[in-house]
Amino acid sequence: MTSISPLKHTQASGTHPTILWFRRDLRLDDNPALVAALRDGGAIIPVYIHAPEEEAPWEPGAASRWWLHWSLAALDESLRNCGNRLWILRGPSLEALRRLVAETGARAIHWNRLYDPATRARDAEIKQRLRAAGLHCESHKSNLLFEPWEILNAGGQPYRVFRAFWRAWSRALNGRPPYPAPEVIPGLPQDRPEPGERPRLDDLDLLPRIDWDQGLRATWTPGECAAWVRAQSFITSRLAQYGEKRDRPDQPGSSRLSPHLHFGEISPRRLLALIVTAFGDPTRGAAEPYVRELGWREFAHHLLYHFPETPTEPLDRRFSAFPWAEEDLETSLRAWQQGRTGIPLVDAGMRELWHTGWMHNRVRMVVASLLTKNLLIPWQSGARWFWDTLVDADLANNTLGWQWTSGCGADAAPYFRIFNPVLQGQRFDPDGAYVRLWCPELARLPNKYLQQPWAAPQSVLADAGVRLGVDYPHPIVDLAQSRARALAAWERIR
Repeated sequence: MTSISPLKHTQASGTHPTILWFRRDLRLDDNPALVAALRDGGAIIPVYIHAPEEEAPWEPGAASRWWLHWSLAALDESLRNCGNRLWILRGPSLEALRRLVAETGARAIHWNRLYDPATRARDAEIKQRLRAAGLHCESHKSNLLFEPWEILNAGGQPYRVFRAFWRAWSRALNGRPPYPAPEVIPGLPQDRPEPGERPRLDDLDLLPRIDWDQGLRATWTPGECAAWVRAQSFITSRLAQYGEKRDRPDQPGSSRLSPHLHFGEISPRRLLALIVTAFGDPTRGAAEPYVRELGWREFAHHLLYHFPETPTEPLDRRFSAFPWAEEDLETSLRAWQQGRTGIPLVDAGMRELWHTGWMHNRVRMVVASLLTKNLLIPWQSGARWFWDTLVDADLANNTLGWQWTSGCGADAAPYFRIFNPVLQGQRFDPDGAYVRLWCPELARLPNKYLQQPWAAPQSVLADAGVRLGVDYPHPIVDLAQSRARALAAWERIR
C-alpha cells in the first residue's frame, strides 16, 4: 500500500480510549470508522468480536471462515505496524462491548455498517443500549458507495429493475476521495496491564480440522495488502479487456476481487478511485463494464435491505407455489455438489468451486440454471451450498444471483431462459481449456465432443480413454426433456 498518502494522527487531549469494532471492514485504508476514532483523540482499541451465532441462520460457511482467519491475521499485522494490535473477544457482542468499556474506561465506539437482516437488527439494539448507558456510538458508511436508502425511484420506492437503478446510481457517483491509511494508530499505554483473558485467533477454530483447504491456500492470499496487489494488477493489465473477456472461464479476464470486497479488505470507493485515475469517467469507455458490476453489487444490497425475506423466499410470490421435483432430490443434489452430473461445463464449475472456493460468474449461472430448471431442485438448496463453499459468499450477492437465474427475483432472467450447458461451453470455452483443467478424465476428447461426451461415437470415446459410467458419469438428466418439463412447470404458476 505504498501508494497511499498517510493520514497522520495528532494525539488529542482526550483521556478516554475509543473502541473500533471491526466486522467486514478488515482494512486500514479508507475506513471511515477508523478515521472517526482517530478524530476522537486518545488511545484506540481495535477489536473483533467472534459471534457467528448472531448471524443465524447465515453464519459464515467453511470457506468464509478460512478466509476470515487469514484476513484477521493480516489485519493484526497491519495494526502492529502502526503501533497497535487487534483484540479478539467472544460474543455475545453487546456483552463483550460492555465488558470492554468497563475494563478500559472507553467512552466511544465506532463501527462500519452492515446490511444483512440479522446483523442490522443486532446493531440497532447494541447502538440503542449503549447510547442509553451514556456511550457515544456511531456507525459509518464503508461497505457501499451509496446506502440502500439513498437511491430510490421517483416515488420514493426501491428499484426492482437494474437498468433503472444503474441510471440513477451512475448519475449520482461523486467524488469523496478515499481516506488514506494512517501511519500511527495509538494504543493503550504499554505499561497498562491488559484486562482479562482474551482468546487468540487460533482459539476461534476458523480453520478446518481436516486438511481440505490446500486448493484455497494455493489460490488465494487474504488481507488488505493482497487486495491492493490484485486490484492494481487487474486495473493495469486486464480491465481494458474486461468487457470482451469477462464471460470466458478459460481466460483470466475477471478481477477476482469479490472476496476482498466482501471482507472489506478494499473499499469500493478506493477501487473506484483507482479506476478513475487509470481510465477517467468510470461510467464510459473501457471501464464501464466492470463499474457496472460494482453497480450490480450495490443493487444486490439495495434489494436485501428493502426485501429482507429474500434469502429464503422468492421476491416473485408466484414461485411460492412452484412445482419443484419431489423424487431423487438428494441423489441429484449430491451429484451436482460433487461435480458428477455427467455434463462437463457444470462439473468443471462445481469442481473449481470445491477446490478453490470460487467459480467464474458465467459458470455460476450455468450450474444454477441446471439445478433449478433442468433438475427442478429449489434454488435455496443451491444457495446454501454456495454459502458454505464460496470464499466470497455474500448474502446479498448470493441471493440476487440465485433468484435471478431461477427467475423469481428482481430483474430476473425470464423463466424460459434456460442455459444450455453444451452451447454455453462451446461458446465460452471454445478450446475446452476450462473443462480439461477441471475434468482431466475428458482431456483427450476432441473439442467436438468435449462438452457432450454422450454424443461421441464409441470409437472416439475409446481413443480418448473415456468409459462413460466408469471414468465419467452418464448425464443425470436429459437436457431437452428437462427443459420441456421446466417450461411446463412455469406454465402452471404464471
